[in-house]
Amino acid sequence: MTDQLLTPRQVHAAYGFSPQTLANWRWTGQGPAYIKQTPGKGGRIKYRRSAVEAWLNARTVSGGTAA
Repeated sequence: MTDQLLTPRQVHAAYGFSPQTLANWRWTGQGPAYIKQTPGKGGRIKYRRSAVEAWLNARTVSGGTAA
């Protein structure tokens, strides 16, 4: 089975991160891994659902510990 590719708008609908927030994270290298399908500044961006899920899992904090 192939991994679903999501546009920034689809990521927003599924996870609540705005397309602008995703763009900011791409610029600073902080967000989930992405695929740039076409070259240039206006290139089409897609996210693998598994990459977004893995990125979120890596940032999950267990309760009961002092932050």
